[in-house]
Amino acid sequence: MYRYVLKRLLLMIPTLLGILFLTFIVTQFVPGGPIEQLSNQINSINVTGEVGTTSKNLYRGSSGLSDEQLEQLNKFYGFDKPFIERFFDLIVNYLSFNLGQSYFHHQSVSELIIDKLPVSISLGLWSFIIIYSICIPLGIKKAVSHGSRFDLVSSTLILIGYSIPGFVLGISLIVLLGGGSFLDVFPTRGLVSDNWDSMTLSAKILDYLWHMTLPIISSVIGSFAIMTMLTKNSFIEEIKKQYVLTAKAKGLSENSVLYRHVFKNAMIPILTGFPAQFISAFFTGSILIETIFSLDGIGLLSYESILHRDYPVVLGTLFLFTLLGLIAKLLTDISYVYVDPRIKFSSLDEKRNV
Repeated sequence: MYRYVLKRLLLMIPTLLGILFLTFIVTQFVPGGPIEQLSNQINSINVTGEVGTTSKNLYRGSSGLSDEQLEQLNKFYGFDKPFIERFFDLIVNYLSFNLGQSYFHHQSVSELIIDKLPVSISLGLWSFIIIYSICIPLGIKKAVSHGSRFDLVSSTLILIGYSIPGFVLGISLIVLLGGGSFLDVFPTRGLVSDNWDSMTLSAKILDYLWHMTLPIISSVIGSFAIMTMLTKNSFIEEIKKQYVLTAKAKGLSENSVLYRHVFKNAMIPILTGFPAQFISAFFTGSILIETIFSLDGIGLLSYESILHRDYPVVLGTLFLFTLLGLIAKLLTDISYVYVDPRIKFSSLDEKRNV
C-alpha cells in the first residue's frame, strides 16, 4: 500500500508540472495580455476626449503608452524576465502556496479564492447532498422494480431532466418563479438579502435557503440521471448473482437479502467515487448558473480572469484545482481497496496500464 501511495504521489509531480507548463505557455503568448488591454483602455479614453489631468502623464499624444512606460509595465508584471525564469519563479512560489497577486483585482489570488468560496461551496455541497440522498434510494427502488411502470416513468422524467441544460432551466425558473413573466416567489440575485446582518438566526437560515432554491434546482436536475442509473445498474448486476438466489432459497426475506447482502456489494462503485465528489463539491463553480443568478463564485471568477488575461488567477486556480483533483483520484483508489478487500493495489496498477 505504501509503495503504491508513494508511487502515485511521485507521479503527481510531473503531471502537475506538465499541466501548469502547457497552460503557462498559452497564457503568456496568447494575444491581448494585461499590457495590451491597459493600452487599449487608455487609447479609447484618449479618443473619446475624456482625458483628465492624470492622463497627461500617461499619454504621448494619441499614440498611447510611451516606450518607457511600456518597459515599466513589463517590469511590473514580470514580463521583462525570460520565459523559463518566470515559470521557475511561479513553481517556487506555488511550493509555498503563494499563488501571486491578481492584476485586476489588486489582491492576492488566495484571498480572492477564499472570498468566492461561500458561493461555490453552497452550490456544490447542497448539490452533492441532494443528489446522493435522492439518487441512491431512487436507484435502489428502480432496480427492485425493474421493468415496472414506476421504473419506466421515473426513467423518462430523469432523462428529460438530463437533456435540459442547467442554464436553460435556470432561465425558465426565473421567468416562471423569479419575477419574470409570471410569479415573483424567489429572489434571483445574490446569496442573501441586503439586510441579512440585521436578521435573526432563523430568518438568516430561511433567507439563505430562499435565495439558493432556484440555483440549486438548476444545478442538480441534470445530475440525477448519472447517479440514479449508476445505482440502479449496480444493484441489478448484484441481484442477478448466484449468492442472491442462494439467500432467497434459504428463506431470507426480500429486504434482508437486499440490505444485508446486496447493498454492501452494490454500493462499492458509488462509495469509491465519494472522495472525489466530496472534494469537488467544495470547489465546483457553474459559470452559467452563477452568471444567471448573479452569484459571485469561483466559476465566474475563473471565466472573468480568462477574459481579462488575469494570469495569476488563471494559473493559481488551475494549480489548486488540479492538485485537489489528483489527490481525489488517489483517495478514490485507496477507497477501492478498503471498501472491497478483493481489490489489490497491484490490480489497480495493471488496470491503469491497460
